[in-house]
Amino acid sequence: MEQSNEIKKLKENLFCQRKHGGNVLSSDEISECYDFAEGYKDYLNKAKTERENVSFVLKMAIENGFTEFDKNKKYVPGDKIYCINRNCNIALAVIGKQGSKNGVKLSIAHIDAPRLDLKPNPLFERNEVAMFKTHYYGGIKKYQWTAIPLALHGRIVKKDGSFVDVCIGENDDDPKFCITDLLPHLAREQMSKKMSEAISGEDLNVTIGSIPFKSDEGSELVKLNILKLLNEKYGIVEEDFISSDLELVPAMKSSDIGFDRSLIGGYAHDDRSCAYPSFKAIFDCKEPEKTVVVLLADKEEIGSTGNTGTKSNFLKYFISDLANIDGVKGRDVLSKSKCLSADVNAAYDSTFANNFESMNSSFINKGVVVEKYTGHGGKYDTSEASAEFTGEIRKLLNENNILWQSGELGKVDTGGGGTIAMFIANLNVDVIDIGVPVLSMHAPFEVISKIDLFMTYKAILAFLNA
Repeated sequence: MEQSNEIKKLKENLFCQRKHGGNVLSSDEISECYDFAEGYKDYLNKAKTERENVSFVLKMAIENGFTEFDKNKKYVPGDKIYCINRNCNIALAVIGKQGSKNGVKLSIAHIDAPRLDLKPNPLFERNEVAMFKTHYYGGIKKYQWTAIPLALHGRIVKKDGSFVDVCIGENDDDPKFCITDLLPHLAREQMSKKMSEAISGEDLNVTIGSIPFKSDEGSELVKLNILKLLNEKYGIVEEDFISSDLELVPAMKSSDIGFDRSLIGGYAHDDRSCAYPSFKAIFDCKEPEKTVVVLLADKEEIGSTGNTGTKSNFLKYFISDLANIDGVKGRDVLSKSKCLSADVNAAYDSTFANNFESMNSSFINKGVVVEKYTGHGGKYDTSEASAEFTGEIRKLLNENNILWQSGELGKVDTGGGGTIAMFIANLNVDVIDIGVPVLSMHAPFEVISKIDLFMTYKAILAFLNA
């Protein structure tokens, strides 16, 4: 018995152990995780596009005392500011006791998600059915987007320069849209193809109507009827589609999953399950030692490109403006800064166990994931956190009793993926990936754990407060 106890004690002290939240958290702590998830589900339902995310967060920021950033104003510790970039990025900051002169603490998440965008000239009619042509955005399995209800979100800029925002399909009495699929009785050829080829990008045509304008003879009368309806409701004409940002997203609400309600199913956990903890954490960060910044970025799913992606100079300019207020150089502030790249990880899925290496995979209900590097075979297209910074984050999590685990994105030669970490590292900032493990990542309906969501919030808050 003594030897067994000795072995048990040695294992506890020496082995790296992943602890399941259901076993180590008290009932009160689990209830806290569940309560936190209610606000998150509301956010998922109300903010399905990057523009809607910015609007949602801005409203909450103002309610929490944040004011618009003025680079000519002198700020004092505790001041809360925000800065918006083209309605698709928002930066939030709380001025620290040291200001920015010794670097800032950053938490960066992205608010874009895989979806279907309308093409510039999307509307057409075929066999008396009106449809939209789409161009998929980000990495999707195209077949997953057929035969599900879709909602249309976005902004249309009209020929006179005015704009109208659109959201159709989210209310119970709204019409929905869908992409039809071939019945199995006639799909022998389709089902013999590779999954990636069974549905092509040009097959992702969205059904939007089937009644012609009155009963006149002529071509494209269903298309004409749709344009008439849109003109009456929104005052738009067909050419206005060219100057629009219109996205089709799943018209499904987020919901609890499982008899025990321990999981959340919904659209765009990647990466809103990290965006929500990030902005909630900065709202709860009252007067930090160093200035803290949360950036919610766009375009991560297509390489962080463009003037709203993390590769743009928006963050660099914002940090430089903060530095100028403190009389220091932006480059010096960045070189002393530290960042959490708040992005999700692929949770181990036992149904597809062959694609994972279990010793280095993340698991649901075992806490926030610390990912030293991402990329694909050979560590391409990634940054790797140093041993020193990884150790610092590990120490922080342990000292704050935060449930955490390490993780990689599948087997080395199976695939892989990247995050914004590499672009932040290019600014000479220490950066590491942390986030929520996700099942069915990039599907229209993804699944996460409420425990992991709350632990990600606690980790970001501890980092900003440290």
